[in-house]
Amino acid sequence: VQLQASGGGLVQAGESLTLSCEVSGSFFLLGSMGWYRQAPGKERELVASITRGGVTKYTDSLKGRFTISRHNAKNTAYLQMNSLNSEDTAVYYCTTNAWPLIGKEEIYWGQGTLVTVSS
Repeated sequence: VQLQASGGGLVQAGESLTLSCEVSGSFFLLGSMGWYRQAPGKERELVASITRGGVTKYTDSLKGRFTISRHNAKNTAYLQMNSLNSEDTAVYYCTTNAWPLIGKEEIYWGQGTLVTVSS
């Protein structure tokens, strides 16, 4: 199971950006998908998560600006980020729990995509 995050880049404060995370490989089922971020010098923190059925959860401070969604048929999750500010600068990681064809449920991580917001 591999996760490929994309969509990061350099944006100006106040602009928007959408991240994508596509899951590939051999698996039986994908469970919840989520986005975490890690800013320089800080610990990794949860941004948002979404269950297979579409139930979402957000870090309180990001509610209203960030929106997570997923397309189950495409095995892809998205993170729409609006009104970005310098505090949103971080490496964004996607994650999912999945059931491989053989074996037990595991948690998988993508490689991260860098978002830099200039003020």
